[in-house]
Amino acid sequence: MVFSSPIFLFVFLPAVFLLYRLCRNLRVQNALLAFASLLFYAFGQLRYVPLFLLSVCINYLSGLLLQTRREQRRLILTLAVILNLGILAVFKYSDFLLSNLNLLLGTKLPLPGILLPIGISFFTFQGMSYVIDTYRDPENGTRDFLKLLLYLAFFPQLIAGPIVKYHDISGQIDDRTCTPEETAAGIRRFVRGLAKKVLIADSVGYLADIVFSDCLHGVYGTPDIRLMWLGVLCYTLQIYYDFSGYSDMAIGLGRMFGFRFRENFLFPYGASSIRDFWRRWHISLSSWFREYLYIPLGGNRKGRLRTALNKLLVFFCTGIWHGANWTFVLWGLGHGLLASLEDSGLIPVEKLRRSAAGRLLCRVYTLLAVALLFAIFRADNLLDAWCLFAALFGGSATAAGSLLLARLLTPASVFVLVLAILLAGNGVPRLCARLRPDGVEASPALLTAASLLSLLLLLLSIFSLAKGGFHPFIYFQF
Repeated sequence: MVFSSPIFLFVFLPAVFLLYRLCRNLRVQNALLAFASLLFYAFGQLRYVPLFLLSVCINYLSGLLLQTRREQRRLILTLAVILNLGILAVFKYSDFLLSNLNLLLGTKLPLPGILLPIGISFFTFQGMSYVIDTYRDPENGTRDFLKLLLYLAFFPQLIAGPIVKYHDISGQIDDRTCTPEETAAGIRRFVRGLAKKVLIADSVGYLADIVFSDCLHGVYGTPDIRLMWLGVLCYTLQIYYDFSGYSDMAIGLGRMFGFRFRENFLFPYGASSIRDFWRRWHISLSSWFREYLYIPLGGNRKGRLRTALNKLLVFFCTGIWHGANWTFVLWGLGHGLLASLEDSGLIPVEKLRRSAAGRLLCRVYTLLAVALLFAIFRADNLLDAWCLFAALFGGSATAAGSLLLARLLTPASVFVLVLAILLAGNGVPRLCARLRPDGVEASPALLTAASLLSLLLLLLSIFSLAKGGFHPFIYFQF
């Protein structure tokens, strides 16, 4: 079940929301949300519900032991991390590890072909953060199994994040209110995310899929350089609107039930460096790696060389976290290398940002680097990535490419592309800041306009869903 599916929009969400509002007791509400979240997961992969519950039990018992047996805290933490990472490794990386071992040693070990449990990377990292935080301070833990189950299973962020830390929402599990104004704000946020996904991400994703699936593999003859760059542009837009749209929906859903999640995206395509990009892109993941890996490794406190190595290791882990493919590893290492070069001054973004022209150059560099690295991320394998870059920087225009471009770039698709580019930059937050400065409540007229816009976007999204097929979220595979 995905947020953009009819069964979620018209059956699951209304039923859960209505039952939730009919309940007056907070603990009953928590139990209802936990049960509904397990049902939500079971609808997607019933076979892996026991695995998910096993993960919850491992982290609950680990937290319990960390609170009661403090003299064995290090051993308990070590075992908990090994079990969490072990489950992740078996179900996500078995085929990858064995296939590379066969290639390296010339063996023929059979591949298990394990179906990837949805959301395993997200709920594993949330469980690990809970255990590590409880190790650092036992007061961060809980002895209430229902509270931990709700934290790990809560359906808005169960499948694709954002990654939430227990101490950030434990108080909300114990005590929360949801006013009509909060509910309305949550609905508007959800609709905004739905529109991002359905109206923009799926539209540009259609173009990207044709380029990466057909054009790159010679279905239309020699790859056309214009089509290749169009595909890179479209995928760069698709992954942003797809994932930020999901995060908007998750944040909006949480708000409808009285929970406030932190932002996961802050207009990353307005960044002026790779470091700035990662302060804006998938914030919950980058902060997770910073807090639980980069800082424990020494961060930037042990010299430039060690800092660079720490960053490369963190970005290697970031890449492999996304999937069992060398393209993800190369994508992560590419970001790590550029971030390290920026730190060393070899890419002088700090100096360039002192002038208007320099800031513009920094943004162009960042966008180009991010887009090209996303092209590697999107490629099925390293050979496809190599062929793509050969076409991007050594290709030419072809007659077949001209015909396909004319067929793909309809007025509707061009309109969506232009709109996607305009909305992805920093112009939107600047306009919002002018309409509603910090600390100033929105006027009734502005709220009415926002509600009417949300209604229009909802109708357009429903219409698009009615005429289209199934479009899973990109990050469901991670």
